[in-house]
Amino acid sequence: MSEPGPQRRLFELVRERMEANPACHDYDHTLRVYRTALEIAEGEGADREVVSAAALLHDIARDRELEEGSENCHARLGAEETQTILAGCGFEDRAFIARVAACVASHRYRRRPGQEPPASPEERAVFDADKLDGMGAVGIARAFHFAGRIGARLHNSPEAALESDPYSREDTAYREYLIKLRRLEDTMLTATGRRLARERSEFMDEFFRRLCAETGTGFPAREED
Repeated sequence: MSEPGPQRRLFELVRERMEANPACHDYDHTLRVYRTALEIAEGEGADREVVSAAALLHDIARDRELEEGSENCHARLGAEETQTILAGCGFEDRAFIARVAACVASHRYRRRPGQEPPASPEERAVFDADKLDGMGAVGIARAFHFAGRIGARLHNSPEAALESDPYSREDTAYREYLIKLRRLEDTMLTATGRRLARERSEFMDEFFRRLCAETGTGFPAREED
């Protein structure tokens, strides 16, 4: 039986490393980002091989950030690890490895000081794919999953949500939607990403409008934000 190639070894390493992560950033999340990133790469003419490897590795250092504290940015740590990981899997092209590491370094929604914004088509494809996983039905599911993990309420009013602290009982899925998820559409960097984001954003709007209607809470209009 022949030895697995570099791509197969990369998949196996990422699965082993990511499976135990909290579900919002586990191997399932990685695979969703991987599939979406390749769809965007196809639409934008980006290098599929670079996008493929970068999507698999974009959250590879999430476990270290959780262990060491949020001051240790997983995007920066991941970019550093990417070079070692790819070489260990059998990737030899240094230019390719550098391009993948740049995608990992620039994928984060909240940029840290000194972090460059996504510039290449490949960096933009991975960035948009990661943000899209926080939108639509999957984005809603992830928001409720996280709220359940921290013991937050099922739902609350816009006022209670927006005036609350992170990781509090009022840090609901609705709060995540109001503060972050509904704004993700405006962060898209590719035409393909914007098209996908529009569809997912409309679904989220309708879902939370209905949830607010069924629970008797308000739904702030975008103009009033």
